[in-house]
Amino acid sequence: MMNAQPPKETCIIVGASHGGVNLAFALRKEGYSGRIQLLDTDKRVPYHRPPLSKKHLISDQPAGQLLKPLQAYEKADIDLQLGVTVVDVNPSEKSVTLDDGTSHVYTQLVLATGAQPIIPPISGVDSAAHLYTLRTAEDAQAIAEAFNACEKKRVVVIGGGYVGLEAAASLQLCGAKVTVLERESRLLARVTAPDMSDYFYRLHQENGVAVFNAKNVSEIQTHNNENLVCCSDGSQYPADIIVVGVGVRVNTHLAEKAGLKLDNGIAVDGNNQTSDDSIYAIGDCCAQFNTHYQRWLRLESVQNALEQAKVVAAVICAKTPKMNAIPWFWSDQYAVKLQMVGLSQGYNKVVVRHERVNPESFSVWYFNDDELLSVDAVNHAKAYVLGTKLIAQRQRVDIDKLQDSSLALNSALLVQI
Repeated sequence: MMNAQPPKETCIIVGASHGGVNLAFALRKEGYSGRIQLLDTDKRVPYHRPPLSKKHLISDQPAGQLLKPLQAYEKADIDLQLGVTVVDVNPSEKSVTLDDGTSHVYTQLVLATGAQPIIPPISGVDSAAHLYTLRTAEDAQAIAEAFNACEKKRVVVIGGGYVGLEAAASLQLCGAKVTVLERESRLLARVTAPDMSDYFYRLHQENGVAVFNAKNVSEIQTHNNENLVCCSDGSQYPADIIVVGVGVRVNTHLAEKAGLKLDNGIAVDGNNQTSDDSIYAIGDCCAQFNTHYQRWLRLESVQNALEQAKVVAAVICAKTPKMNAIPWFWSDQYAVKLQMVGLSQGYNKVVVRHERVNPESFSVWYFNDDELLSVDAVNHAKAYVLGTKLIAQRQRVDIDKLQDSSLALNSALLVQI
């Protein structure tokens, strides 16, 4: 039965991960006095997701740190509803319907629905034993329990992206015998230069992980709770546990029901407003035109979700939003911290700089002709910070000085006048 119209504004946020949670609190910070309903299908109090594939993967508390303690939601008068699913959106009535049949009216609706892992159509994948994706605390918990229960601890990771490599490193450090199977000819082929791919290939090999590129998994055979991962080239790899990390599929089903414009995700403008003025979208589920790179992007990162949450909170409260157009990311593997700023797509020139004072630190700089597009910094926070500044200011870099490791890495030496 339809609830009566609320006396004040009501903002309903669908999705209580980083974007949704931060939006709810940002609204209160900006002075929003209406009702805030924060809905999520996960029954757990919202938690940090990036550590799931890193240090928390097989820790005693795989869910890791909470985004906010439960009391914080009560104090901010945020109606956090967990274990509920929004099944329908009615834009004409400005209402959403939950799986229990109740309807809730909104003034503003924010879709922070994220994405879900892809399970590739591999023969036998549905009957494989202990096969997992890694997206939620429940996934991490299941992997931890399976890992602790199995004797041989043979793990096959399908996919050599960041999540797969982070999971491989975490499991190897805890005694697993890990094999990584990557379909492309090199690791991280879509997001890094060959130098970075080679570096992470060597890093994992040196730490005891077997990495195989150009491996197309065609079948999984399962007998007596043990798997045999078979590739199209005839190679086979035994596995007690299989972790699949081959990408995600955007959750756009509610946007489709609402008749919103889609374009590699939910299309939003600079204010994260959809084709419906009362509906916004933030985080992994939305695609937005990036003013720095001058193209439409859908970014899967916590930083992007947090930035967009601040924008929407400001817009709803009739304030001028500020958006950082330079995305950044990070990855932890073994003792290596990789920090990435900018987007390397479209590069035609790469400079690899090794530091004499610290051989464990180096950086990869991506250029399109004279324009610096992005920087990958390995154990090198200074290169990351400097790269961020140079990219944001569109400053031209003196490549000769950049390549000269006898010169200190700073903007005074690198920037062309």
